[in-house]
Amino acid sequence: MEMKFGDLNLHNTELVLTAGLDKQLIKAGLPQVAFSGRSNVGKSSLINSLLGRKKLARVSSEPGKTITVNYYCIDKKLSLVDLPGYGFARRSKTDIAKWSKLTAGYFEENSSLKLVLQLIDSRAGITADDRQMLDWLYHYDIPYMLVITKCDKLNKTELTKQVDKIINDPAVKPQTQCVLYSSLKGLGREALMNSIIEKVM
Repeated sequence: MEMKFGDLNLHNTELVLTAGLDKQLIKAGLPQVAFSGRSNVGKSSLINSLLGRKKLARVSSEPGKTITVNYYCIDKKLSLVDLPGYGFARRSKTDIAKWSKLTAGYFEENSSLKLVLQLIDSRAGITADDRQMLDWLYHYDIPYMLVITKCDKLNKTELTKQVDKIINDPAVKPQTQCVLYSSLKGLGREALMNSIIEKVM
């Protein structure tokens, strides 16, 4: 498995901060690439796959269990930021309020944020919660690209149909870059890592 992309050595990656309060958030320093998506869309699995690690990002069997922003530093040159998932129906009002405050706090006046990877489950397509997030990113003019996850769960015909629906959804702005990804099979890893380097580094 390739562990060096451009000047980035993925072997030299560590979790540097888990922030549960907005005052702990990092908004300066290294360029940041944030991972956004619904609970259980596969953010942690994707981060582990992308970085060639099995347990760097903790994968929970209970979606929406933790509401934290996790910062992973690559080679002291780039930060990958795992945002808390949204859209988990059984969350309490307190948890929803905490998610809103923490996520909004992360995006506000964050000069280090260079790109958002908006994860979409290939099977579910774009949900109402995803549309709300995409509208929010568009409104605040935050650069983003789509990463369609769990592509191994569909056959080729189903996947083609779903991808077509996703990229033509009114919430997706024209010419938005899209990468198909399977954490299980490593599909899309090289394409996504190269896109990150091209857009951010």
